[in-house]
Amino acid sequence: MNIKYNVIKLKDSSVEEVKDFVSVEEPLEMNLKYKVDSKWITEHLSITMRTPGHDEDLISGFLFNERIIENFSEIENIEKIGEKVGDFNIQNRIVATINNAKNIDIGKIKKNFLTNSSCGVCGKTSLETVEVIKKDKLNISFPKIPKKIILKSPELLINEQSEFSKTGGIHASSLIDENGNVIATREDVGRHNALDKLIGCSHKKKIINNHSQFIACSGRLNFELVQKGLMSNIGLMAGVGAPTSLAIDLAKRFDMTLVGFVKSDSFNIYCNKSRILIKN
Repeated sequence: MNIKYNVIKLKDSSVEEVKDFVSVEEPLEMNLKYKVDSKWITEHLSITMRTPGHDEDLISGFLFNERIIENFSEIENIEKIGEKVGDFNIQNRIVATINNAKNIDIGKIKKNFLTNSSCGVCGKTSLETVEVIKKDKLNISFPKIPKKIILKSPELLINEQSEFSKTGGIHASSLIDENGNVIATREDVGRHNALDKLIGCSHKKKIINNHSQFIACSGRLNFELVQKGLMSNIGLMAGVGAPTSLAIDLAKRFDMTLVGFVKSDSFNIYCNKSRILIKN
């Protein structure tokens, strides 16, 4: 599932506005329904960010892979519930009813899978729920980052990745200033972990300066990464991969500049282009 967005595409010296296809991202709240002593119980399992479609397969595979069920025949029914939201009228809640609860350890399940996620979907869109946590928009007047620094950011990331040079299988996030100086970098096999490490390090060392810095990420930019950047009032995030639809919508909501598909000679601006100094 995808959706078209207006994008500013920069390549070499050319600047043009084009329409680009972006993968749709929406949260899915997964619930488990089972019977204990003739009483039906519904437990919340987890919230996951996904591309809508085949949600029944998603929860079935989740239940089996996490050994909540031992056989697919234990699934009696799967039902999508809740109001339809977004441009595609998507239901973002799903309930799987199982007919064998004898092996269920709900305490263990909750410990392993229950997520206190800020993108909960109970009757709301995920963006509305995030706004409860972050009330204020970012100051659109800063940072001001030259185009050449954005173009250079993938190289800067690679140069800072000591683990990637050895394994080729690890992500990174870097805090970079307007002059192309790398302030800090953290690596992890998980994109979200790499960004958490970077933000944790930057706050601990008190080296974040929202007026002159941006964050560059080695992979695609999804909702959760943008959300993490917003919590530290980062005005611009750039990724070597594509952003998702929800990442773009969230960035627009809070006036963050979002840049994707960054290469040495080109990148796409998905919103709030004023922070990028195109002529430099």
